[in-house]
Amino acid sequence: MSKIVTEDVGKFSQHNPKVAVIVTASARGKDDAMTAAWHSSISFKPPLYGIAVSPKRFTYQLIRESREFGINFIPLEKASLAAAIGGTSGQQMDKFERFNIKKEKGLKTTAPILKDAYAAYECKLVDSKPYGDHIWIVGEVVAVHFLEEAFTTAEILDLDKVKPLLYLGSDFYASADKTSVSFIKRGI
Repeated sequence: MSKIVTEDVGKFSQHNPKVAVIVTASARGKDDAMTAAWHSSISFKPPLYGIAVSPKRFTYQLIRESREFGINFIPLEKASLAAAIGGTSGQQMDKFERFNIKKEKGLKTTAPILKDAYAAYECKLVDSKPYGDHIWIVGEVVAVHFLEEAFTTAEILDLDKVKPLLYLGSDFYASADKTSVSFIKRGI
């Protein structure tokens, strides 16, 4: 197999698949949600998590105002919800009402937590910095919500019980299967 080498970056999606999450925020009595694939844990101590958000997003405005947000991990069965949320503007409608999104109250923040999430983080804004056409938002994880039965005793997602939602790019979604899981010890 030969590789193509080009300066034409194009859609820049060779880094996919990524776990798709729903980012939530609340301010001024308005809740919003957006789908994101550019996100990552950054630090264990303190527990920091980052997301890349376009400053044009209504969710970004709410995060900036409230200084908090939620990260919701959802299963493959909710791919159509992720696509619907990602394809609409919260300034135009209440996505929670429009898509009948069930939510729970946060423990430490006002950010809504999705009832259908198998795991979710409540985050307090620590920093935000522009990089190109996105803002890298960093939050300290102040509370974690998770379905205990979705994880093994080693705190690894149990792929027999939950299929994580993976974003492939260009509106394609997939998941992982248990047959592809291998334990490979690091080092020599």
